[in-house]
Parts: sequence; structure tokens; C-alpha cells
Amino acid sequence: MRIVLMGAPGSGKGTQSQRLVERFGIPQISTGDLLRSAVSRASEYGLRAKTAMDSGRLVVDEIVLGIMRERLAEPDAARGFVLDGFPRNLSQAEALASMLSALSTPLDAVVLLEVDYDQIIKRISGRRSCALCGRVFNIHTAPPGMPPHCDRCNDKPPLLQRRDDEESTVRQRLAVYEEQTRPLAAYYANQGLLRTINADGSVDDVTARLLAVL
Repeated sequence: MRIVLMGAPGSGKGTQSQRLVERFGIPQISTGDLLRSAVSRASEYGLRAKTAMDSGRLVVDEIVLGIMRERLAEPDAARGFVLDGFPRNLSQAEALASMLSALSTPLDAVVLLEVDYDQIIKRISGRRSCALCGRVFNIHTAPPGMPPHCDRCNDKPPLLQRRDDEESTVRQRLAVYEEQTRPLAAYYANQGLLRTINADGSVDDVTARLLAVL
């Protein structure tokens, strides 16, 4: 099964991708994870991507497509995959179609996860993480204490907010999504591939809706 999950930042694509991975035994391919890995390794692609990621702008297609082309060629993607956060614009969608055509592996479905933007802003800007153990908190739904700290690590280190989770950056990311990525819904609808679900609610409820449309 070859699936694209579409949705605004914070709509739950990553969480639902993992559910599909567990159910179908296919890899999740996240451009966010691929790019963050490149940044942490200070690779050529990573260094070029870091500035754009920190300011909430999209990374240029040349970088994203290069990383994605390499990943789709890996053996574990031969049986199928879940694309999370890719494609993000029309040129990427057309490039993906060319890549998959060359591999004789066309998409089976594109699912759009819809969530109210105000809810997304609250969800993302409230995220905090522990630099030591990596545990993620949300100050709106699971307050870890004041000041926010990790209750798992012995020295209770303060929680950190990723720069791209700051509210101003989240709003910029949503504006970019609305302008460049959301139009892909019409592109895939014209191909008969688009499915749309309400992605607000519990993780289990959203998973049930996702599996129903697939």
C-alpha cells in the first residue's frame, strides 16, 4: 500500500503514520525526520535546510527531492510506504509521480487530515521536550509542573521549546501550508486519489476514520 498523508502541521500525520506502519508493516517516510537527521549530521543537505526550518519556511525542492529519491530507492520501500509531509507543493507532487512511475509503483490513496487551525496553534505551541530523555509534553493538556520540567529525569531538567514550535513560527508554517500545500487536495481529487477525514478527536477515533476511508 502506497499512501500520502496530507494535513497542516500538527494535524497528527506522524501519529497516524505510525498506526499505519504497525498495521500494514510498511515504512513511514517523513521529510521532517529525514531533514532533521540531515541537520543533526550536519550534512550538505542539512546545513542548507537548517535556516529555512528554523524560520518556518519550506526547504527548497532540490534538497527535499534529493533526500526523498534516495529514501524511496531503499529496499524496505519496495512493498509500500506512508509518506508523511511530502509532497508539499505541486512541483514536488509532479516529481513524486515521475519517481513512482519510473518504479512502476503508483500511489493508492492520498488522505487529507483536517483540523481547525486555532486548535493546531494551541497544540503545537504548547509542545515542550526534555533535552535529556526526549519525552514530549504539552503545557495545555498535561502540565508537568511549574516551571515546566521533566519528571522522569532525576535532576528535573527544564523543558525546551523547539524554535519551529513557537507560535509565530507555527502561524508562518500554517500560512505556507495554506498557500503551497493545501492546493494539492484539488490536484489529487482530480486523479480520484483523495480521501478526507476529520482529524480532531482522540488518536483511536482518528485512526478508525483513516482505516475506514482506506
